[in-house]
Amino acid sequence: MTYVVTDNCIKCKNTDCVAVCPVDCFYEGPNMLVIHPFECIDCGACEPECPSHAIYVDDEVPRDMAEFIELNAELSEIWPNITESKDPLPGAAKWNGKPGKIAHLKR
Repeated sequence: MTYVVTDNCIKCKNTDCVAVCPVDCFYEGPNMLVIHPFECIDCGACEPECPSHAIYVDDEVPRDMAEFIELNAELSEIWPNITESKDPLPGAAKWNGKPGKIAHLKR
C-alpha cells in the first residue's frame, strides 16, 4: 500500500503535504506533485494536509483516477524530489475541484 496524488493536484500543486512527509517521497512536476510508491512508508501524514483532497491510499483511488497510480510511479522516476513547501500555483483556488484536469498535466 502507498499513497497516490491524483487529478485535483494538477494546476494547484499545493505543497502542504511535502512539509509533513518524514521520508521526502514527493516529486515535483511543472504543475503537480507525485509520490514515489517505493519510498512512501504509508504513514498517512500527507493525506489530511492536502487542501485539494488529491491524495488517496492506492486501494482507495477512485476508479476514474486509477491511471494516477501508474502516473505517480512513472513520473516520480523522472521528476526532481521536493522536500520543502512552496506557494501553490497562481490560480490554484480557481482550479480546485474542476473535473478532467488530466488533460492539463504537464510532464
